[in-house]
Amino acid sequence: MESLPSSRAGHGGRLLNHPNDENSTSLEDVRQLGLFAAIASLSYVFWVVGAMEMVERLAYYGVKAVAALYATDPVSSGGLGVTAGEFGVLLMLWALIQSILPVFTGGLSDRFGYKLTIFCSTVIKILGYATMAVFHSYWGFYAGAVILAAGTAVFKPGIQGTLVKSTSRTNSSMAWGVFYQTVNIGGFLGPIVAARMRSEFSRISPAHGWTMVFVACALIISCNFLLLLTYKEVGKQERLERARLRREGKLKQESLWIESLRELAKPHVFTYLAIFSGFWFMFSALFDVLPLHIRDWVDRSDIINALFSDGQTSNPFFKFFLGMNRDGTDINPEGMLNLNAGLIMITCFFFAYVSGLMRATTSMVVGTGLATLALFATGHATAGWVMVAVILTFSMGEMLSSPKFSEFIGNFAPHDKKAMYLGFSQVPLAVGWTLEGFLGPWLYGVFASKDRFARELLQQRLESGGAGLPSGETLAALAERSTLSADQIQDLASAGAAPLVEKIPQGEAFDWLVALTGDSPKALTETLYQTHNVPIVWYIMGAVGIISAIGIFIYGRWVLSSSRRG
Repeated sequence: MESLPSSRAGHGGRLLNHPNDENSTSLEDVRQLGLFAAIASLSYVFWVVGAMEMVERLAYYGVKAVAALYATDPVSSGGLGVTAGEFGVLLMLWALIQSILPVFTGGLSDRFGYKLTIFCSTVIKILGYATMAVFHSYWGFYAGAVILAAGTAVFKPGIQGTLVKSTSRTNSSMAWGVFYQTVNIGGFLGPIVAARMRSEFSRISPAHGWTMVFVACALIISCNFLLLLTYKEVGKQERLERARLRREGKLKQESLWIESLRELAKPHVFTYLAIFSGFWFMFSALFDVLPLHIRDWVDRSDIINALFSDGQTSNPFFKFFLGMNRDGTDINPEGMLNLNAGLIMITCFFFAYVSGLMRATTSMVVGTGLATLALFATGHATAGWVMVAVILTFSMGEMLSSPKFSEFIGNFAPHDKKAMYLGFSQVPLAVGWTLEGFLGPWLYGVFASKDRFARELLQQRLESGGAGLPSGETLAALAERSTLSADQIQDLASAGAAPLVEKIPQGEAFDWLVALTGDSPKALTETLYQTHNVPIVWYIMGAVGIISAIGIFIYGRWVLSSSRRG
């Protein structure tokens, strides 16, 4: 087995590959600068790439945070009207392309320059958002997601490669923490921009609200063209010198595929990537499945009543930053989820300092443990404030683990392969997100689908006489919210309970259950939750987290002992 990068003395007593050397690839932890000294040491280029990533994440999470809602919302509400399982098929390919391509596009960034690849990726991402905006259909969204995934795969290695080359081993913990913090400014604003676009433009039509979400994201990512004008590539002369030597035949150039696979096959690399896949499985569930859980099972009225005495607000500031609906009476799921980015945006520099006091793998174990605890609690979170606590706990775990993961792999990457190795960092995301992209929505559809549960209960109530077709204004109101007319509803009802329930459009079953039983939405939601094992979805997610935390702990012990042996 190949030995790990070491820091033992070489010829003449000179310390080779010492962690504090600029070109060090040592796996040993390095004493970090103090809080304010580390922040002050960050360079101009670091802040430029932080701003570019912030803009990119603002646009990206404007779509990603609401993708599950857009796909599964009924057509009558402007959505695509597909099941969670069908959305999972789309999500799996999205994840696979976005996460696997950087393994090879990272090498392209190292060879052809970070600035060029960032420019090309921005063009591709604009095309992805435009496709979503123009084609309001499942396959249109599918195509847009694939194009967006390809653009993101090209974007990431160049940005992160620049970050690693513009920092040192003594400020890397703070650099990755602050970078993660600036990124989450975009991650925070993206979902609330999407919520505002949805609310304001749905007055024209529900579908128009979604179209404007995608248009806004295309315009936002275009801002990176301006930031590129201020960008200065770190290590450009070194890259150009390598290119000159290759042209003159003085430096052999291997195939990118062969070079990437050889580096990827190193034991300390592929083991690290395999173990961390579990964390990304959990993290992906936060954006892919949690919005559905919040929409279906979490009563946000306790938050609204605590913040606003009359149970609503007309204040545009609160409606925007809380991601509220147009009437100011409820918080949209993406608004709740945005607490994650909000906490990171405000406090990540502090958690970066805390994680810098620990060994890298220790910080990752603690962070993964906190995120796992949050997932186990999610299934039992049906009250708004409880869900707030769950999201904040997950966010603290994320801040202790996710930036450290990128920092760690960036530190042991060879100096001329920084972008390549940071492209490798997408491998666990590929494994975790691809598996979760299919399994997460599928598990939710099997064990926690409110729409399916509502259909089953409605059929039972209709057959037992506990529900009946409304008439007059109530029937007209139901037809107005549905894609079916009042006459179509009456014709279906005359055929019996089963045909009626079967023909209810996807995503509308709970509204029908409320209308046909006369019970309150809150009471029916409680009934459905108590009669089904909704938390099992989150137990499965949490089990993956436990396995991942144990794996990271064992890897940390192996790395420490191997480094000491040299």
